[in-house]
Order: sequence, then C-alpha cells, then structure tokens
Amino acid sequence: MRQLFPVTDQTPAADAEWSLDELADAYAYPGTDGPWLRANMVSSLDGAGQHEGRSHPLSSATDMRIFGTLRALADVVVVGAETVRLEGYRPAKARADFAERRKAAGQGPAPAIAVVTAGLDLDFSLPLFASPLVPTLILTGAAADPDRVREAERAGAEVLVAGDGPGVEPGRAVQALADRGHLRLLTEGGPRLLGQFVAAGVLDELCLTMSPTLTAGDAQRIAGGPAVQVPQRFAPTCVLEDAGFLYTRYRRI
Repeated sequence: MRQLFPVTDQTPAADAEWSLDELADAYAYPGTDGPWLRANMVSSLDGAGQHEGRSHPLSSATDMRIFGTLRALADVVVVGAETVRLEGYRPAKARADFAERRKAAGQGPAPAIAVVTAGLDLDFSLPLFASPLVPTLILTGAAADPDRVREAERAGAEVLVAGDGPGVEPGRAVQALADRGHLRLLTEGGPRLLGQFVAAGVLDELCLTMSPTLTAGDAQRIAGGPAVQVPQRFAPTCVLEDAGFLYTRYRRI
C-alpha cells in the first residue's frame, strides 16, 4: 500500500501493509457538529458498480480491509433494501481491533444497520433482524403498510419514519438518524439509494475504490436515478494505491 496524495513525512512505507490503526487514521471522520454522510463504493475502470448483480467480484483483500475499517468507524451503516436482498446482508460485528477506538469516540461495540425501504419487502427472519448485536433500524415513510411495520417491530427492528408518503426522503433520513445520536453515517448503496442521496445534496463524502478491471455489459453505475441539474463538485482528500487498485476519498466542496 502506498499513499499517492497527500504525501507527508508520516506516510507509511510503500511496500508495507498498513495496520488497521493507520487505515482508521486515514479514514477518520472530520470533526463536525452535525451528521456526516459518507458513501463507500467500488467501480470498475469502465464504470460498472457491480458484476452479475454483486459488488464482490470487483473487490480485493485490501478493499475488504478498508470496508471493515469504514464500518468500524461509523455509528450507523445505511443500506437500501435491494442491496440487503442481493448481497445477503448480516449484522455488523464487534471488532476487538477497534474496541478502544470506538469506546473513546463514545460509540457502542458495533454500528447499527439502517435499511431504507418503502415497501418493507424484507425477510425478518434473517440474522440482520433476528440476531443483531444492536437493533437493526428500518427507515420508511409514514404511509408504509402498517402490517409490515408491525411485523418488523415484532422481529426486533426499530422503525423510523423519514417521509410523508410511502418512501423515504433522504434529508429526513439523515436527520432521523442524527436525532438518535448517529452522526457518523456510512452508506454502502446500492446505486439507487446513493443516487437519491446525491440528488438531495446530502452526501458529504465519497470513498471510491477504483478496481483495475473491465466488465463491459450493462451493469449499473455506482449511483442511479434522475440526474442532478448541476453536477456536484467534490475534491480529493486522500488517494491510496495497492496492487493496481486506487482507494480514493472525495469531499464535497
């Protein structure tokens, strides 16, 4: 692993594997008074955000270490219902390597998972709902099916209303989580959810892994949905490289 930007005297040696503490320092959340929404996504060189419906074929061992680090730094991981179904999401685990860091930050042993869903079309018998370390959150609209809401609550999930209709309003979702004390937010997609956050102008940071792969095909990009009227500008804050993969951080200007 080597750091391409910014270069400092404290940059670890290029041929050394970074420790989890070094990764955590490189990806630390900025000190802000309000919520900070970060996205973590992977893309092929030709713009595919997934291959055959899953992001894993584009990933690497280092990418997964960063994935785990970003989770360990977050208060809550926000994910769309379709991604939960496709990727087989499980509850976040307590990581002994990050226990002291989380304790010092006033965090619990593991981040909560917050699922964004209008229809609550989810299998509530899955471990994500049946046996999480901390209760899984459901973000939905006020007009969601009350029977499905009750089923989610019976399974142990906590339902938060973040919209007046059946769907979720991105800004209200961020605020609903912040009201619960979740200020360090991480979203792992999918593309539809990320596109909603982008369109609403509430995404603060993008952690993008550029995979040195070409997939062709018609795979979706990392963000989908309607285009914004004016493209949003982000500035790079960190670029790492390992085995041809680029691990980048971009912050909203």
